[in-house]
Amino acid sequence: MAYALHRATLALATSLGTPLAGDTLFGQLCWALREAKGDAELTRRLEGYAHGRPWAVVSDGFPAGHLPKPTLPLHFEPQADPTARKAAKAKRWIPVLHAGAPLSALLGSAVDDATAYRAAPHAGMQPHNTLNRLTGSTGEGAFAPYSMPQTFFAPGQHIDVYLVLDEERFQVDDAKHLLSAIGASGFGRDASIGLGKFAVAQIERTTFITPGNANASWTLGPCVPEPTAFDAARSYWRAVTRFGRHGNAHALAGNPFKTPVLMATTGAIFTPAGAFSPRAFIGQGLGGNGSLSKVEPATVHQGYAPVLPIAMELKPT
Repeated sequence: MAYALHRATLALATSLGTPLAGDTLFGQLCWALREAKGDAELTRRLEGYAHGRPWAVVSDGFPAGHLPKPTLPLHFEPQADPTARKAAKAKRWIPVLHAGAPLSALLGSAVDDATAYRAAPHAGMQPHNTLNRLTGSTGEGAFAPYSMPQTFFAPGQHIDVYLVLDEERFQVDDAKHLLSAIGASGFGRDASIGLGKFAVAQIERTTFITPGNANASWTLGPCVPEPTAFDAARSYWRAVTRFGRHGNAHALAGNPFKTPVLMATTGAIFTPAGAFSPRAFIGQGLGGNGSLSKVEPATVHQGYAPVLPIAMELKPT
């Protein structure tokens, strides 16, 4: 296996109905691969997926040139004033150029949405109508008008997605082709009515600076960490439960819902139980044995996340 980190820059063309989460995007990559090359090719790529051998690991989407702020208690913040600490909670993005900085400088470089996106995205409600074909109009019950949330971005907004690719099984050109296919058809909810469209502006190999005293991993997507691999007393994360459902053809099945999965959210900090060594990703591949879906026993869920090294202070100052 020859894992390499790449950064794909996406140019959004529409609003999003579903956040650009790494595990969701990986699921759509699997569907795109299946549609492009068939079931046999997807099955081949997924060999060993639940045993530490993923063919691709995908991050969340971040405003271009920025990373998610590490999930840390407020006492790590460089500001001593409690009022300043409260304001710091709104600054949730770290410029990539500061990724290798000492912890206090890294946290001090955090910026808010308006700075990271240059025009902060905003949530809104999109009205929908379902027509009764007998009357040619809306009505009550299943035909009542309704609204769904979506996130609006500035025109041409660029989003960075990081991918760890096993280049012996999956080349960067393959990744670009599949991402372009997803962007053309639409990502996530309501893609069929125009949401989730994007173009791949570029995709290129990249690296992060490794601090000389790096001792922990900083995640770029939600993950399911190995339970015995990390020191819980020096690791920091928030938990989220993914109530997943199938997409594509399985979305129309009688039971499109998957087994819920408990994950650590993006930006988690995991300190190893033993000696630290830089890694391309951490976590576990889930499923593949019928545990996640009754509709499709081969279903997997990305419990891996790309990571970058960070130097954590053993005792906050």
